[in-house]
Amino acid sequence: MSCGCNKGKDNNGNKVRIFRDISSGKTDVKKLYTMIQGFALAYASRGLSKEKAPKEIKQLRVLSCFGNESSGGELPPCQHLKQSSTEGKFYCGGCGCGDKKATWLNGTAEEYSKLDFPFLSCPLAMPGFSNYKQSNPDEANEPITRKFYIENMDFTDVQEVQVTQHEFDPAALGLAKQVTQDELKNMFKKNSD
Repeated sequence: MSCGCNKGKDNNGNKVRIFRDISSGKTDVKKLYTMIQGFALAYASRGLSKEKAPKEIKQLRVLSCFGNESSGGELPPCQHLKQSSTEGKFYCGGCGCGDKKATWLNGTAEEYSKLDFPFLSCPLAMPGFSNYKQSNPDEANEPITRKFYIENMDFTDVQEVQVTQHEFDPAALGLAKQVTQDELKNMFKKNSD
């Protein structure tokens, strides 16, 4: 995936890939409306039995939020990822939900984290989220965006992302966009042209 160009150096002098940020492009009023609408849809998708998103979707969401640097990859965390005042927890600083137990992005298998909601919007419309939009052609230009990087990962690398395990009932998706494993594979299929 990396050609060696577009590299910077970290504090230890090691080469690191540089990614450019993307913006949600929304005004404050539109952002507030979108946030309220997304919150309502997320809770409705969870239902009374606290259904959870499929593993493959959660793996994409974890990549979109946390990157893969901690597991030896080169994708840094999202520019909106914030550390919670609660040790070991993180939340999205871009969606406006704040630092609350219900908005933490990570949790144990027994906890219901924000990334578990079957329907969930991202302010950057990243892969794995219900409002995902494919990257624009200019996002492939160096420095590439995180979204473009994730879209061009091998599907087997996505499947190796560690997430908390849970049982999944396909009927639980409710309002969420239904994505089959074949569609996910096609999304990450590298161009052989």
